[in-house]
Amino acid sequence: MLNDADAAKRFREVVVPYLSDALGLARWLTGNRPDAEDVVQEACLRAFKAIGSYSGGSAKAWVLAIVRNTCFTWLAKNRPKSLVLTSEPDVFEAGAGLADFSQQSPEAALIAAADEREIEQAIAGLPHLSREILVLRDVSGMSYREISNMLAIPMGTVMSRLAKARALLMRSLGKVK
Repeated sequence: MLNDADAAKRFREVVVPYLSDALGLARWLTGNRPDAEDVVQEACLRAFKAIGSYSGGSAKAWVLAIVRNTCFTWLAKNRPKSLVLTSEPDVFEAGAGLADFSQQSPEAALIAAADEREIEQAIAGLPHLSREILVLRDVSGMSYREISNMLAIPMGTVMSRLAKARALLMRSLGKVK
């Protein structure tokens, strides 16, 4: 059992570095920033309470698993199962986005922003399981093994679901027929 000072220190080392990823995942799962912030706040409370049980390994996977579980609990309590779609056209914010516009010409930034909005809308339109696996791998950068452990599914299932999600995304973007 950790004392409060040690627990706070460990929380800062294990959880805080991944808060941007946590918010990004929660935004994709809830569909909007205010709900995502509520989920991440609750997840942080859960993580702090459980920080003594963190036994090493991928801190990012541990944190995102808590966020994911907290999100599903929150969604079950606050939303009908059929309403897990985004209501915002700009699903990502700085730090969780797909592009960095700060070093681009205005023209390039405008084109990239249009492309990013199109991609975000296409991802938001994916079925929930496809969207979740795609966000965990391609947006949050988790490994197949981390996703496998988090979702409690075989690594081969992670790979096949990801391939299907990417194919759906490409079809939605009109890149593949």
